[in-house]
Amino acid sequence: MSESPPREHHSVLDPEELEFLKSQTRITDEEELKTHVLAMQKKAVEVYPYPCIKRFGFIRLKIVKNKTAYEHVLDLGRNVPGALLLDIGCCFGNDLRKIASDGFPAENLIASDLRQEFWDLGHELFRSTPESFPATFVPGDVFDPDFLQLCTPLTDELPDPAVPDLRSLGNSLNPLRGRISAIHTASLFHLFGQVKQLELASKLTGLLSPRSGSIIFGCHGGQPTKGYTAGSRGKQMFCHSPESWREMWQGVFEQGTVEVQVTLRNVGKVLNPTTDFHMMFWSVKRL
Repeated sequence: MSESPPREHHSVLDPEELEFLKSQTRITDEEELKTHVLAMQKKAVEVYPYPCIKRFGFIRLKIVKNKTAYEHVLDLGRNVPGALLLDIGCCFGNDLRKIASDGFPAENLIASDLRQEFWDLGHELFRSTPESFPATFVPGDVFDPDFLQLCTPLTDELPDPAVPDLRSLGNSLNPLRGRISAIHTASLFHLFGQVKQLELASKLTGLLSPRSGSIIFGCHGGQPTKGYTAGSRGKQMFCHSPESWREMWQGVFEQGTVEVQVTLRNVGKVLNPTTDFHMMFWSVKRL
């Protein structure tokens, strides 16, 4: 999320991320890997120049940063028959590939982004195919009701527990209302203002299974005090505080039905040279 010239890919990866990238691409030579990543970055910027892509966000692993939530989701994948995990705003799909490598069934993963091209670039980056990585991709705009309607959260199990054929979803998540065990989203909420963040949260609650332990989790920009902060390219970014973020989720679910965990981490002056930026790592779990 910076307009500074991109650093070498290995300088922004921790050892776990670098080893994961090598294992997934099957490129062990770091110079060859660097060339491959830079080529994918160039193609991605031409699709849409998100600052996160310029900072190699598509090879960073965010899903594992909230370790408690991550282990909980892995347990859902192991122990809940037919448990589905949705990554909304998936970009290249690196986070889903990580959790699949750790044991969540790949055929029960659903990825979604505004642009199909990013998902296709993910296959090119990781040298995979829809057969070798059989997650379902559903393109669409989360604010389009044909893609995702605004529905109240379900409080009772669906009468028909059968999951629709994921291959039949087309360009809509609406058939999955109340059927998703876990929803992950990284660096998505902070793209919108306060009203749209509330709308996005409300829409995601409609997809979540009413089963105890179902969870929405992720990370995005936040601040110690709710309000606007200086973003990239001179834009203002609305950021919740941990307190206001918790209040928002407790408001979209029925009172006393969810546990909200929030951690705020100062990640330095990544958006501009004068303002500290914080990332908020959070989870909302049904009780």
